[in-house]
Amino acid sequence: MTLKNKCALVTGAAGGIGSTLCRQLRENGVRVAAADRDLSDCEAEVHLPGDLTDRTYASGLPKAAYDALGGLDIVINNAGIIRRGPVTQATDEDFDLSIAVNVDAPFQLCRAAIPIMASHGGGAIVNIASCWGVYPGPDHAIYCMSKAAIATLTKCMGRDHAHQGIRINAVCPNEVDTPMLRSGFEARGFDSDTAIEQLDKSVPIGRIAQPEDIVDVVLFLASDQARYLCGSLIEVNGGKPVA
Repeated sequence: MTLKNKCALVTGAAGGIGSTLCRQLRENGVRVAAADRDLSDCEAEVHLPGDLTDRTYASGLPKAAYDALGGLDIVINNAGIIRRGPVTQATDEDFDLSIAVNVDAPFQLCRAAIPIMASHGGGAIVNIASCWGVYPGPDHAIYCMSKAAIATLTKCMGRDHAHQGIRINAVCPNEVDTPMLRSGFEARGFDSDTAIEQLDKSVPIGRIAQPEDIVDVVLFLASDQARYLCGSLIEVNGGKPVA
């Protein structure tokens, strides 16, 4: 893919999808600025540690990445959290944190990154939404709401900024085998290997996604091969509908 010599900012860079993103971007010749709370095990040219719930930090990331890398061609809003349960079981903390990480932080980053990209000939922004934000499922009210917000924001921004040479799209995964998914099972008292084996049976393609399955699509959207995609939501779900 035509990614060599580009500069990218990746949030949630220490997670299952984020660490794979950083590695594969670098393997494709991209210089990476990584953002997360703890980046001690993250391989990237630039580490920009911090808390995405801090608006000053989130809104400052694009310029910090641009200054450190000498450019900013790609922004990948990958950071996200899941809070489970119906509205009646949700706490204010569940709501506030979900909105801060899943909605407000990508909004802040996009708002700050778009002028930088526009003044330097354009670029690509890829948001990680979710199939659950497009087709809401049960017992994930706040998560579905937050991912629906980022999906809608992506579609609006994709149309609004295409004329500036900025392509904004989103990937919508279903379940992905990451530490976040496994820790969620373990927190509810399930053996994560057994739970994932059961999930695999529910997917028409025969298994839930691995991080690489999502990352390959993100890299495509970030590349010039996706030059005519603007405001698109790409479902990467192995054929499985939201339950």
